[in-house]
Amino acid sequence: MLGEGIFTQDGRPWKHSRELLRRQFVRINFKDLTTFDRHVDDLIAGLSSSDSVVDLQPAFFRFTLATTTALLFGEPVSGLKSADHETFAESFDYASMISAIRLRLADLEWLYKPKAFRKACQAVKEYASHFVDEALKSRVGDEASPRTESEAFIQDLYSELQDPELVRDQLVHVLIAGRDTTACLMSWAVFLLVRHPAKLGRLKQEIQSTLPNGEKLTRSQLQKMTYLRAVLNETLRLYPQLPINVRFALKTTLLPVGGGPDGQSPVLIRKGAGVGYSTYHMHRSKSLYGDDAHDFRPERWLGSELEHIGWGFMPFHGGPRICLGSMLYCLLPLAHEE
Repeated sequence: MLGEGIFTQDGRPWKHSRELLRRQFVRINFKDLTTFDRHVDDLIAGLSSSDSVVDLQPAFFRFTLATTTALLFGEPVSGLKSADHETFAESFDYASMISAIRLRLADLEWLYKPKAFRKACQAVKEYASHFVDEALKSRVGDEASPRTESEAFIQDLYSELQDPELVRDQLVHVLIAGRDTTACLMSWAVFLLVRHPAKLGRLKQEIQSTLPNGEKLTRSQLQKMTYLRAVLNETLRLYPQLPINVRFALKTTLLPVGGGPDGQSPVLIRKGAGVGYSTYHMHRSKSLYGDDAHDFRPERWLGSELEHIGWGFMPFHGGPRICLGSMLYCLLPLAHEE
Protein backbone atom coordinates (compact mmCIF):
# COMPACT_ATOMS: atom_id res chain seq x y z
CA MET A 1 0.00 0.00 0.00
CA LEU A 2 2.75 2.46 0.92
CA GLY A 3 4.93 2.35 -2.17
CA GLU A 4 8.02 4.57 -2.21
CA GLY A 5 7.99 7.16 0.56
CA ILE A 6 9.38 8.44 3.83
CA PHE A 7 8.37 5.35 5.88
CA THR A 8 9.97 2.87 3.50
CA GLN A 9 13.20 4.73 2.69
CA ASP A 10 16.63 5.09 4.22
CA GLY A 11 19.71 7.15 3.49
CA ARG A 12 19.67 9.85 0.83
CA PRO A 13 16.16 9.07 -0.55
CA TRP A 14 14.75 9.35 2.97
CA LYS A 15 16.46 12.71 3.55
CA HIS A 16 15.01 13.99 0.28
CA SER A 17 11.49 12.84 1.17
CA ARG A 18 11.70 14.32 4.65
CA GLU A 19 12.70 17.73 3.35
CA LEU A 20 9.88 17.70 0.79
CA LEU A 21 7.27 16.83 3.42
CA ARG A 22 8.71 19.24 5.97
CA ARG A 23 7.82 22.13 3.66
CA GLN A 24 4.16 21.14 3.76
CA PHE A 25 4.17 20.89 7.54
CA VAL A 26 5.56 24.42 7.63
CA ARG A 27 2.64 25.53 5.43
CA ILE A 28 0.15 23.79 7.72
CA ASN A 29 1.60 25.62 10.72
CA PHE A 30 0.34 28.87 9.21
CA LYS A 31 -3.10 27.65 8.19
CA ASP A 32 -6.18 29.25 9.71
CA LEU A 33 -7.86 26.96 12.27
CA THR A 34 -11.19 27.52 10.49
CA THR A 35 -10.01 24.72 8.19
CA PHE A 36 -11.21 22.35 10.91
CA ASP A 37 -14.60 23.98 11.59
CA ARG A 38 -16.70 21.95 9.16
CA HIS A 39 -15.16 18.66 10.28
CA VAL A 40 -15.60 19.44 13.98
CA ASP A 41 -19.24 20.33 13.31
CA ASP A 42 -19.74 17.04 11.43
CA LEU A 43 -18.14 15.09 14.29
CA ILE A 44 -20.32 16.72 16.94
CA ALA A 45 -23.46 16.36 14.82
CA GLY A 46 -22.79 12.66 14.30
CA LEU A 47 -22.28 12.04 18.00
CA SER A 48 -25.26 14.16 19.03
CA SER A 49 -27.63 12.27 16.73
CA SER A 50 -27.16 9.04 18.67
CA ASP A 51 -29.46 8.22 21.60
CA SER A 52 -27.47 5.20 22.78
CA VAL A 53 -23.90 4.13 23.56
CA VAL A 54 -21.46 5.50 20.97
CA ASP A 55 -18.19 3.94 19.86
CA LEU A 56 -16.03 7.06 19.61
CA GLN A 57 -12.97 5.63 17.90
CA PRO A 58 -14.56 5.06 14.44
CA ALA A 59 -15.92 8.62 14.60
CA PHE A 60 -12.47 9.95 15.49
CA PHE A 61 -10.92 8.01 12.60
CA ARG A 62 -13.44 9.52 10.17
CA PHE A 63 -12.72 12.97 11.60
CA THR A 64 -8.94 12.73 11.29
CA LEU A 65 -9.19 11.28 7.79
CA ALA A 66 -11.34 14.25 6.77
CA THR A 67 -9.00 16.82 8.33
CA THR A 68 -5.87 15.20 6.92
CA THR A 69 -7.26 15.05 3.39
CA ALA A 70 -8.45 18.65 3.75
CA LEU A 71 -4.97 19.82 4.74
CA LEU A 72 -3.29 17.79 2.00
CA PHE A 73 -5.76 17.99 -0.86
CA GLY A 74 -7.76 21.11 -0.11
CA GLU A 75 -11.47 21.83 0.03
CA PRO A 76 -13.96 21.41 -1.43
CA VAL A 77 -13.09 17.94 -2.71
CA SER A 78 -14.38 17.88 -6.26
CA GLY A 79 -14.79 15.17 -8.86
CA LEU A 80 -15.51 12.36 -6.39
CA LYS A 81 -18.82 11.00 -5.15
CA SER A 82 -19.65 10.32 -1.51
CA ALA A 83 -19.40 6.59 -2.25
CA ASP A 84 -15.82 7.11 -3.44
CA HIS A 85 -14.84 8.59 -0.07
CA GLU A 86 -16.54 5.74 1.79
CA THR A 87 -14.81 3.14 -0.39
CA PHE A 88 -11.50 4.83 0.27
CA ALA A 89 -12.04 4.89 4.04
CA GLU A 90 -13.00 1.22 4.13
CA SER A 91 -10.09 0.23 1.90
CA PHE A 92 -7.71 2.33 3.97
CA ASP A 93 -8.82 0.64 7.20
CA TYR A 94 -8.54 -2.84 5.78
CA ALA A 95 -5.19 -2.26 4.07
CA SER A 96 -3.78 -0.71 7.27
CA MET A 97 -4.89 -3.71 9.33
CA ILE A 98 -3.35 -6.24 6.94
CA SER A 99 -0.17 -4.14 6.68
CA ALA A 100 0.18 -4.29 10.47
CA ILE A 101 -0.08 -8.08 10.36
CA ARG A 102 2.47 -8.33 7.54
CA LEU A 103 4.82 -6.04 9.44
CA ARG A 104 4.94 -8.57 12.27
CA LEU A 105 5.87 -11.29 9.79
CA ALA A 106 9.04 -9.32 8.94
CA ASP A 107 11.00 -11.17 6.22
CA LEU A 108 8.10 -13.59 5.78
CA GLU A 109 5.60 -10.86 4.88
CA TRP A 110 5.27 -12.31 1.37
CA LEU A 111 3.43 -15.28 2.87
CA TYR A 112 0.35 -13.16 3.63
CA LYS A 113 -0.93 -11.02 0.78
CA PRO A 114 -4.64 -11.80 0.29
CA LYS A 115 -6.50 -10.71 -2.83
CA ALA A 116 -8.72 -8.36 -0.82
CA PHE A 117 -5.58 -6.62 0.48
CA ARG A 118 -4.27 -6.02 -3.04
CA LYS A 119 -7.66 -4.67 -4.08
CA ALA A 120 -7.79 -2.33 -1.07
CA CYS A 121 -4.27 -1.03 -1.78
CA GLN A 122 -5.28 -0.26 -5.35
CA ALA A 123 -8.35 1.66 -4.15
CA VAL A 124 -6.20 3.77 -1.82
CA LYS A 125 -3.75 4.57 -4.60
CA GLU A 126 -6.53 5.48 -7.05
CA TYR A 127 -8.05 7.86 -4.51
CA ALA A 128 -4.75 9.67 -3.94
CA SER A 129 -4.03 9.68 -7.68
CA HIS A 130 -7.23 11.63 -8.32
CA PHE A 131 -5.90 14.60 -6.34
CA VAL A 132 -2.49 14.39 -7.97
CA ASP A 133 -4.10 14.46 -11.42
CA GLU A 134 -6.31 17.43 -10.49
CA ALA A 135 -3.37 19.42 -9.14
CA LEU A 136 -1.21 18.72 -12.17
CA LYS A 137 -3.93 19.92 -14.56
CA SER A 138 -3.24 23.50 -13.48
CA ARG A 139 0.43 23.34 -14.44
CA VAL A 140 1.41 25.49 -17.40
CA GLY A 141 4.04 23.55 -19.29
CA ASP A 142 6.82 22.85 -16.82
CA GLU A 143 5.77 25.71 -14.55
CA ALA A 144 3.71 25.26 -11.42
CA SER A 145 0.48 27.25 -11.30
CA PRO A 146 -1.35 26.12 -8.16
CA ARG A 147 -4.91 27.21 -7.50
CA THR A 148 -4.73 26.37 -3.78
CA GLU A 149 -2.08 25.85 -1.10
CA SER A 150 -2.74 22.13 -1.22
CA GLU A 151 -2.13 22.07 -4.96
CA ALA A 152 1.09 23.97 -4.27
CA PHE A 153 2.23 21.08 -2.08
CA ILE A 154 1.42 18.46 -4.72
CA GLN A 155 3.06 20.50 -7.47
CA ASP A 156 6.09 21.06 -5.27
CA LEU A 157 6.41 17.30 -4.88
CA TYR A 158 6.03 16.80 -8.62
CA SER A 159 8.67 19.42 -9.42
CA GLU A 160 11.13 17.45 -7.32
CA LEU A 161 10.08 13.88 -8.14
CA GLN A 162 8.88 14.23 -11.75
CA ASP A 163 6.69 11.17 -11.35
CA PRO A 164 2.95 11.24 -10.48
CA GLU A 165 3.15 7.77 -8.88
CA LEU A 166 5.94 8.83 -6.52
CA VAL A 167 3.91 11.93 -5.59
CA ARG A 168 0.89 9.70 -4.91
CA ASP A 169 2.96 7.40 -2.69
CA GLN A 170 4.22 10.31 -0.59
CA LEU A 171 0.64 11.50 -0.07
CA VAL A 172 -0.44 8.04 1.11
CA HIS A 173 2.41 8.02 3.66
CA VAL A 174 1.28 11.35 5.10
CA LEU A 175 -2.36 10.21 5.16
CA ILE A 176 -1.46 7.23 7.32
CA ALA A 177 0.64 9.31 9.70
CA GLY A 178 -1.90 12.11 10.07
CA ARG A 179 -4.99 9.97 10.41
CA ASP A 180 -4.13 7.05 12.68
CA THR A 181 -1.96 8.77 15.28
CA THR A 182 -4.32 11.69 15.91
CA ALA A 183 -7.41 9.47 16.11
CA CYS A 184 -5.71 7.18 18.64
CA LEU A 185 -4.57 10.13 20.75
CA MET A 186 -8.13 11.48 20.82
CA SER A 187 -9.49 8.05 21.76
CA TRP A 188 -7.08 7.50 24.66
CA ALA A 189 -7.55 11.06 25.92
CA VAL A 190 -11.31 10.58 26.18
CA PHE A 191 -10.80 7.10 27.67
CA LEU A 192 -8.71 8.61 30.47
CA LEU A 193 -10.73 11.78 31.05
CA VAL A 194 -14.09 10.07 31.53
CA ARG A 195 -12.43 7.92 34.20
CA HIS A 196 -11.14 11.02 35.98
CA PRO A 197 -14.10 13.45 36.14
CA ALA A 198 -12.23 16.03 38.24
CA LYS A 199 -9.56 16.39 35.57
CA LEU A 200 -12.19 16.48 32.85
CA GLY A 201 -13.90 19.27 34.76
CA ARG A 202 -10.66 21.24 35.05
CA LEU A 203 -10.04 20.94 31.31
CA LYS A 204 -13.61 21.99 30.55
CA GLN A 205 -13.19 25.02 32.82
CA GLU A 206 -9.98 26.04 31.04
CA ILE A 207 -11.66 25.81 27.64
CA GLN A 208 -14.71 27.78 28.78
CA SER A 209 -12.59 30.53 30.33
CA THR A 210 -10.40 30.78 27.23
CA LEU A 211 -13.35 30.73 24.82
CA PRO A 212 -16.23 32.54 26.57
CA ASN A 213 -19.58 32.62 24.79
CA GLY A 214 -18.51 29.98 22.29
CA GLU A 215 -15.89 32.08 20.55
CA LYS A 216 -13.97 30.65 17.60
CA LEU A 217 -10.63 29.14 18.56
CA THR A 218 -7.51 30.99 17.42
CA ARG A 219 -3.85 30.05 17.63
CA SER A 220 -3.19 32.65 20.31
CA GLN A 221 -6.00 31.22 22.45
CA LEU A 222 -4.71 27.71 21.89
CA GLN A 223 -1.34 28.81 23.26
CA LYS A 224 -3.01 29.76 26.54
CA MET A 225 -4.42 26.29 27.22
CA THR A 226 -1.63 24.88 29.36
CA TYR A 227 -3.82 22.23 30.99
CA LEU A 228 -4.88 20.95 27.58
CA ARG A 229 -1.22 20.44 26.71
CA ALA A 230 -0.69 18.71 30.05
CA VAL A 231 -3.61 16.33 29.38
CA LEU A 232 -2.26 15.46 25.93
CA ASN A 233 1.29 15.01 27.25
CA GLU A 234 0.04 12.67 29.95
CA THR A 235 -2.04 10.72 27.43
CA LEU A 236 0.97 10.34 25.13
CA ARG A 237 3.08 9.29 28.09
CA LEU A 238 0.76 6.48 29.12
CA TYR A 239 -0.29 5.47 25.61
CA PRO A 240 2.39 6.51 23.09
CA GLN A 241 1.31 6.19 19.46
CA LEU A 242 4.38 4.12 18.63
CA PRO A 243 4.93 2.08 21.82
CA ILE A 244 7.74 -0.04 20.41
CA ASN A 245 10.35 0.89 17.80
CA VAL A 246 13.52 -0.49 16.26
CA ARG A 247 16.70 1.16 15.02
CA PHE A 248 19.56 -0.48 13.13
CA ALA A 249 23.20 0.34 13.80
CA LEU A 250 24.97 2.04 10.88
CA LYS A 251 28.30 1.16 12.45
CA THR A 252 29.62 -0.97 15.30
CA THR A 253 29.24 0.86 18.59
CA LEU A 254 28.73 0.46 22.33
CA LEU A 255 25.82 1.21 24.59
CA PRO A 256 27.34 2.57 27.82
CA VAL A 257 25.19 0.46 30.15
CA GLY A 258 22.79 -2.46 30.00
CA GLY A 259 25.17 -5.40 30.06
CA GLY A 260 26.59 -7.64 32.77
CA PRO A 261 24.84 -9.13 35.82
CA ASP A 262 23.99 -5.70 37.24
CA GLY A 263 23.16 -4.02 33.92
CA GLN A 264 25.92 -1.47 34.38
CA SER A 265 28.43 -2.83 31.85
CA PRO A 266 28.67 -1.72 28.19
CA VAL A 267 26.82 -3.61 25.45
CA LEU A 268 28.41 -4.24 22.04
CA ILE A 269 26.15 -3.38 19.10
CA ARG A 270 27.52 -4.63 15.81
CA LYS A 271 26.90 -2.86 12.50
CA GLY A 272 23.54 -3.87 11.07
CA ALA A 273 22.18 -5.12 14.39
CA GLY A 274 18.64 -4.13 15.28
CA VAL A 275 17.97 -2.52 18.66
CA GLY A 276 14.39 -2.56 19.89
CA TYR A 277 13.13 -0.23 22.59
CA SER A 278 9.81 0.39 24.29
CA THR A 279 8.64 3.93 24.93
CA TYR A 280 5.54 2.40 26.55
CA HIS A 281 7.61 0.91 29.37
CA MET A 282 10.02 3.84 29.64
CA HIS A 283 7.11 6.29 30.02
CA ARG A 284 5.86 4.22 32.96
CA SER A 285 9.23 3.95 34.70
CA LYS A 286 9.05 4.96 38.36
CA SER A 287 12.68 6.04 38.24
CA LEU A 288 11.63 8.76 35.79
CA TYR A 289 8.08 9.62 36.82
CA GLY A 290 7.86 8.66 40.47
CA ASP A 291 5.76 6.14 42.36
CA ASP A 292 2.58 7.25 40.56
CA ALA A 293 4.10 6.62 37.10
CA HIS A 294 1.16 4.37 36.16
CA ASP A 295 -1.42 6.97 37.15
CA PHE A 296 -3.07 9.58 34.95
CA ARG A 297 -1.92 12.87 36.50
CA PRO A 298 -1.67 15.74 33.98
CA GLU A 299 -0.56 18.08 36.76
CA ARG A 300 2.93 16.52 36.63
CA TRP A 301 3.47 18.54 33.43
CA LEU A 302 2.69 21.85 35.12
CA GLY A 303 5.49 23.65 36.90
CA SER A 304 9.05 22.31 37.11
CA GLU A 305 8.51 18.65 38.05
CA LEU A 306 9.46 17.35 34.59
CA GLU A 307 11.40 20.27 33.16
CA HIS A 308 14.52 18.08 32.81
CA ILE A 309 12.79 14.92 31.56
CA GLY A 310 14.54 15.20 28.16
CA TRP A 311 14.80 11.81 26.41
CA GLY A 312 12.64 10.28 29.12
CA PHE A 313 9.60 11.50 27.17
CA MET A 314 9.55 10.52 23.50
CA PRO A 315 5.99 10.72 22.12
CA PHE A 316 7.45 11.47 18.68
CA HIS A 317 10.64 9.49 19.31
CA GLY A 318 13.80 11.44 18.53
CA GLY A 319 16.94 12.01 16.54
CA PRO A 320 17.06 12.72 12.80
CA ARG A 321 13.92 10.64 12.20
CA ILE A 322 11.76 12.34 14.80
CA CYS A 323 8.15 12.43 13.66
CA LEU A 324 7.28 15.49 11.55
CA GLY A 325 4.02 15.69 13.46
CA SER A 326 5.97 17.14 16.38
CA MET A 327 6.05 20.41 14.41
CA LEU A 328 2.25 20.67 14.71
CA TYR A 329 2.11 19.48 18.31
CA CYS A 330 4.46 22.30 19.23
CA LEU A 331 1.65 24.75 18.44
CA LEU A 332 0.34 23.92 21.90
CA PRO A 333 1.87 25.66 24.92
CA LEU A 334 4.77 23.99 26.71
CA ALA A 335 2.95 23.49 29.99
CA HIS A 336 6.00 22.73 32.14
CA GLU A 337 7.61 26.02 31.08
CA GLU A 338 4.79 28.19 32.35
